[in-house]
Amino acid sequence: MANVPLRRAMLNAQVTNQNLADRCGVDVKTVERWLQDETRVPHMRHQWAAAEALGVEIAVLWPEAIRNTVKTGPDKEVLTVYPYRSACPKSIWRNLINSARNEIVFAGYTNYFLWLEHPNLAKVLKRKAQQGCKVRFLVGDPDSEVTRRREVVENVPLTVSTRIRITLSEAEQLRDVPGVEARFGDEHIAMSVFRFDSEMLVTPHLAKLVGHDSPMLHLRRYQDDGLFDRFAYHASELWSNGRDVWQQAQPTGQILGD
Repeated sequence: MANVPLRRAMLNAQVTNQNLADRCGVDVKTVERWLQDETRVPHMRHQWAAAEALGVEIAVLWPEAIRNTVKTGPDKEVLTVYPYRSACPKSIWRNLINSARNEIVFAGYTNYFLWLEHPNLAKVLKRKAQQGCKVRFLVGDPDSEVTRRREVVENVPLTVSTRIRITLSEAEQLRDVPGVEARFGDEHIAMSVFRFDSEMLVTPHLAKLVGHDSPMLHLRRYQDDGLFDRFAYHASELWSNGRDVWQQAQPTGQILGD
């Protein structure tokens, strides 16, 4: 049976058989076989490459394979696993941000990559907040000892504190927008949680690796006290203990003790 979802995705993305073959590193005849039989599932690396090229989830392209491996245990909330955060298509992030209606949480230690990969993010988030969606940023303190230790571990030119300051500068555009909040917190240095209503992207940071080189899970909430709820609890606790980034500064000229 022909793989209609794959063909439809290619048409929507205006990607030809040869284009997809080039992006996936396979022969064009291999792509033709994928299109002819929806039960023919490529190697995982080719699935990721095809999903990235077409801007959709793997489950959209090969639904029959997913149906044949329906999850019923605690891992049923895991939609997709990426060995690297950078392997997740940018379209997934864009769709999650755009579809969120009630809550968006960016609990990454720097959140720097968001502004790099989504140039109009501030405008999008402002619009989301104006529509009633709560937007929260939880970032590390650029001047904390935790941050300084992480900089030594990573040992990269674009330091952790610099990446945080870039986020603070970009988020400043949203400072006076009702519904947008930002807090400092150092306890999520090894775990990034990004929530979009009932879906979530989670990245556990590995050893000396920066975020984009660490693995990522795409979760969707299906049950009480499942993986989604556990990570949601983690982010909520860190947020409740965070310090307001935009708290009122000491007025200039005021004499302490007056």
